[in-house]
Amino acid sequence: MTDAIKIDVWSDIACPWCYIGKRNLENGLAATAADDDAPQVEVTYHSFELSPDTPVDFEGGEADYLARHKGVSAAQAQQMLDRVTGVAADAGLEYRFDILKHTNTVKAHELLHYAKAQGRQLELAERLMSAYFTEGRHLGDDEELAALAADAGLDPIAARAALTSRAFLPAVRADQEQAREYGINGVPFFVIDGRYGVSGAQPAEAFAQIARQVWAEHREAVTAQA
Repeated sequence: MTDAIKIDVWSDIACPWCYIGKRNLENGLAATAADDDAPQVEVTYHSFELSPDTPVDFEGGEADYLARHKGVSAAQAQQMLDRVTGVAADAGLEYRFDILKHTNTVKAHELLHYAKAQGRQLELAERLMSAYFTEGRHLGDDEELAALAADAGLDPIAARAALTSRAFLPAVRADQEQAREYGINGVPFFVIDGRYGVSGAQPAEAFAQIARQVWAEHREAVTAQA
């Protein structure tokens, strides 16, 4: 049995392109599932904070945040949101920037590490991004995060305790340090099998192609060693 391809994804819950990249990755891998020799893939999410100085209770909407953060006009900020909303729709995602609650994401990242320890990271990553971009949930609030953890099959009391103790903050910082070592300064960023770096929300077809390529390389290596 050839080892699974490892895909390490650096992303931020509050990054709209990260959710698009996540869905495109999933759709690309799904497209390879029907192959006679379908690639076996293991996906792990890693922490990256695009704006760590964002307050938990940000005053204003997403357009206000973009205008301040990017130094653009309100109209330009809205154009940026309209563009990403259209790209998200192409990926099957219905973004609701009109109800989105912009917040600091460090605790959401801590919860993702807790979920990883429980074997439920992929489920929680999907739940958090869906809650943030399509439901207007407040991902800076501990009680809200604990409720979303329960939706992902985790114990909400244990999840709340993990957030209160900050036990997984060192894991978040370790991910961020690894990103710096790799030279990652924007997300989403995908490290394929520790060898290939893929930046941005690439189309599903691109992810399918690289999964097939790396899987073939795995098989060649195993055959050469036989």
